[in-house]
Amino acid sequence: MKMIFALFTGLVFGIGIAISGMMDPAKVLNFFDIAGTWDPSLVFVMGGALLVTFIGYRLVWRRCAPMFSDGFQLPTSKTIDARLIGGSALFGIGWGVAGFCPGAAIPALGTGRWEVALFLVAVIAGFGLRRLLFGQVAKATA
Repeated sequence: MKMIFALFTGLVFGIGIAISGMMDPAKVLNFFDIAGTWDPSLVFVMGGALLVTFIGYRLVWRRCAPMFSDGFQLPTSKTIDARLIGGSALFGIGWGVAGFCPGAAIPALGTGRWEVALFLVAVIAGFGLRRLLFGQVAKATA
Protein backbone atom coordinates (compact mmCIF):
# COMPACT_ATOMS: atom_id res chain seq x y z
CA MET A 1 0.00 0.00 0.00
CA LYS A 2 2.89 2.33 0.82
CA MET A 3 4.32 1.98 -2.71
CA ILE A 4 0.93 2.58 -4.34
CA PHE A 5 0.47 5.74 -2.30
CA ALA A 6 4.01 6.88 -3.21
CA LEU A 7 3.28 6.27 -6.91
CA PHE A 8 0.00 8.19 -6.70
CA THR A 9 1.68 11.08 -4.91
CA GLY A 10 4.44 11.21 -7.52
CA LEU A 11 1.91 11.19 -10.35
CA VAL A 12 -0.09 14.04 -8.80
CA PHE A 13 3.14 16.00 -8.28
CA GLY A 14 4.28 15.41 -11.87
CA ILE A 15 0.90 16.39 -13.30
CA GLY A 16 0.92 19.55 -11.20
CA ILE A 17 4.42 20.43 -12.39
CA ALA A 18 3.34 19.88 -16.01
CA ILE A 19 0.11 21.89 -15.72
CA SER A 20 1.86 24.77 -13.96
CA GLY A 21 4.47 25.06 -16.70
CA MET A 22 7.41 24.46 -14.37
CA MET A 23 8.80 21.82 -16.78
CA ASP A 24 9.48 24.65 -19.25
CA PRO A 25 12.75 26.35 -18.30
CA ALA A 26 11.84 29.42 -20.37
CA LYS A 27 8.76 30.00 -18.20
CA VAL A 28 10.80 29.63 -15.02
CA LEU A 29 13.59 31.90 -16.28
CA ASN A 30 11.02 34.51 -17.33
CA PHE A 31 9.65 34.41 -13.79
CA PHE A 32 13.11 35.36 -12.50
CA ASP A 33 13.57 38.10 -15.14
CA ILE A 34 11.80 40.90 -13.26
CA ALA A 35 13.40 43.69 -15.31
CA GLY A 36 12.73 42.03 -18.68
CA THR A 37 10.13 39.52 -19.82
CA TRP A 38 8.74 38.85 -16.36
CA ASP A 39 6.03 36.18 -16.20
CA PRO A 40 4.25 36.46 -12.82
CA SER A 41 2.09 33.34 -13.33
CA LEU A 42 4.35 31.17 -11.15
CA VAL A 43 3.47 33.38 -8.18
CA PHE A 44 0.02 31.78 -8.32
CA VAL A 45 1.58 28.30 -8.51
CA MET A 46 3.70 29.02 -5.44
CA GLY A 47 0.79 30.64 -3.62
CA GLY A 48 -1.40 27.62 -4.32
CA ALA A 49 1.34 25.29 -3.10
CA LEU A 50 1.76 27.32 0.10
CA LEU A 51 -1.98 27.26 0.76
CA VAL A 52 -2.25 23.49 0.26
CA THR A 53 0.87 22.93 2.39
CA PHE A 54 -0.44 25.18 5.17
CA ILE A 55 -3.72 23.27 5.35
CA GLY A 56 -2.06 19.88 4.89
CA TYR A 57 0.40 20.39 7.72
CA ARG A 58 -2.39 21.47 10.06
CA LEU A 59 -4.17 18.19 9.33
CA VAL A 60 -1.07 15.99 9.47
CA TRP A 61 0.20 17.33 12.80
CA ARG A 62 -3.04 16.24 14.45
CA ARG A 63 -1.97 12.63 13.90
CA CYS A 64 0.33 10.71 16.24
CA ALA A 65 2.26 9.19 13.33
CA PRO A 66 2.21 9.13 9.52
CA MET A 67 -0.02 6.56 7.82
CA PHE A 68 2.86 4.41 6.55
CA SER A 69 5.57 4.91 9.18
CA ASP A 70 6.07 4.64 12.91
CA GLY A 71 6.90 8.31 13.35
CA PHE A 72 7.56 11.61 11.68
CA GLN A 73 11.10 12.22 10.42
CA LEU A 74 11.90 15.81 11.31
CA PRO A 75 15.20 17.67 11.27
CA THR A 76 16.68 18.12 14.71
CA SER A 77 19.14 20.90 13.93
CA LYS A 78 18.01 24.52 13.96
CA THR A 79 21.49 25.84 13.18
CA ILE A 80 21.85 28.24 10.26
CA ASP A 81 25.48 27.81 9.23
CA ALA A 82 27.67 28.41 6.19
CA ARG A 83 26.86 24.97 4.71
CA LEU A 84 23.12 25.64 4.86
CA ILE A 85 23.44 29.11 3.37
CA GLY A 86 25.93 27.94 0.74
CA GLY A 87 23.76 25.00 -0.27
CA SER A 88 20.69 27.22 -0.49
CA ALA A 89 22.57 29.75 -2.60
CA LEU A 90 23.91 27.01 -4.88
CA PHE A 91 20.40 25.60 -5.28
CA GLY A 92 19.01 29.03 -6.18
CA ILE A 93 21.82 29.82 -8.60
CA GLY A 94 21.38 26.45 -10.31
CA TRP A 95 17.64 27.01 -10.59
CA GLY A 96 18.13 30.49 -12.00
CA VAL A 97 20.78 29.43 -14.52
CA ALA A 98 19.18 26.18 -15.71
CA GLY A 99 15.50 27.00 -15.27
CA PHE A 100 14.92 23.70 -13.48
CA CYS A 101 14.69 22.70 -9.87
CA PRO A 102 15.36 19.00 -9.22
CA GLY A 103 11.71 18.33 -8.36
CA ALA A 104 10.49 19.72 -11.67
CA ALA A 105 13.31 18.18 -13.69
CA ILE A 106 12.35 14.61 -12.82
CA PRO A 107 8.90 14.78 -14.46
CA ALA A 108 10.46 16.88 -17.26
CA LEU A 109 12.54 13.83 -18.22
CA GLY A 110 9.37 12.66 -19.97
CA THR A 111 9.74 15.50 -22.49
CA GLY A 112 12.83 13.83 -23.96
CA ARG A 113 14.89 17.04 -23.86
CA TRP A 114 18.63 16.44 -23.48
CA GLU A 115 18.98 19.56 -21.35
CA VAL A 116 16.87 17.95 -18.63
CA ALA A 117 19.02 14.83 -18.57
CA LEU A 118 22.19 16.97 -18.47
CA PHE A 119 20.79 18.98 -15.57
CA LEU A 120 19.96 15.84 -13.59
CA VAL A 121 23.41 14.37 -14.30
CA ALA A 122 24.89 17.62 -12.90
CA VAL A 123 22.65 17.34 -9.81
CA ILE A 124 23.75 13.75 -9.21
CA ALA A 125 27.39 14.77 -9.73
CA GLY A 126 26.86 17.51 -7.15
CA PHE A 127 25.52 14.96 -4.68
CA GLY A 128 28.62 12.82 -5.28
CA LEU A 129 30.94 15.82 -4.89
CA ARG A 130 29.29 16.68 -1.60
CA ARG A 131 29.92 13.15 -0.35
CA LEU A 132 33.57 13.34 -1.41
CA LEU A 133 34.10 16.70 0.26
CA PHE A 134 32.14 16.13 3.46
CA GLY A 135 32.10 12.32 3.71
CA GLN A 136 30.37 10.82 6.71
CA VAL A 137 30.14 14.20 8.50
CA ALA A 138 27.11 15.08 6.38
CA LYS A 139 25.46 11.78 7.26
CA ALA A 140 26.03 12.26 10.99
CA THR A 141 24.53 15.76 11.03
CA ALA A 142 21.60 15.07 8.70
